[in-house]
Amino acid sequence: MQLTQVGRPSTPQSASIPRSVNVGNGERLASIILGSGLLAFGLARRSRSGWGLAATGATLVYRGLRGSCAVYRALGINRASHDEGRSGNLGVKIERELSIEEPAGKLYGFWRDFRNLPTIMPNVESVTVQSDTRSHWVVKGPMGATFEWDAEIINDKPNELIAWHTEGATVESAGSVRFEPRPDGGTLVRVSFQYDPPGGELAHMVSTLFGEDPGARIEEDLARLKEGMERAHEDRDGLQPASASALGYKSAPSSTSG
Repeated sequence: MQLTQVGRPSTPQSASIPRSVNVGNGERLASIILGSGLLAFGLARRSRSGWGLAATGATLVYRGLRGSCAVYRALGINRASHDEGRSGNLGVKIERELSIEEPAGKLYGFWRDFRNLPTIMPNVESVTVQSDTRSHWVVKGPMGATFEWDAEIINDKPNELIAWHTEGATVESAGSVRFEPRPDGGTLVRVSFQYDPPGGELAHMVSTLFGEDPGARIEEDLARLKEGMERAHEDRDGLQPASASALGYKSAPSSTSG
């Protein structure tokens, strides 16, 4: 998993900020508040998992007090600058890949009909295709919440690449999926996903801690895609009829009355 931030070059305004400080004031305060809560909660549990939460909380408190983040430093991120910007790439970037024993064209065809994606993405309730480049998504969120947005394809190379970005979403995001043929006839599927969580990278770290990790979800979706392709000649459950025929799925067995 990679965390990326594109900021503007430093200016004389930021010269007064110590070089060891690379966390913005708002994020430092959030670290202290959240860390204090986790520390108190973890200590109160008096268990191994509680000690883990307490250690995480202590790390966040230390991060907030010092204003220094080792991860940011390693990645060249500095969010303490007065003129900090968020132009260019979105705040968090996640990349996952999986080899699937199917040709690139077949996998591209499945993915390109977005109506198929709920069969491998349980959190997606529905995708309505509005035009060749636009679609409307309804997605299940945490605690029973539902989110909707429009997505637009910004790059489409048949059998190679599909790239998109969202419009009108609570969390701005963009992504791409590449289908790279392998010499053995299979395909390496690469998914790249970028999003800008409210609260920055800190919010991403917290969501990961409590089991809302987009990276893990992408891994699970790719695994379901691979499983679905492996049974492609056995059933066509949930697929759009046109896609099922193009992918070589067998027709559903017809029932006869005796």
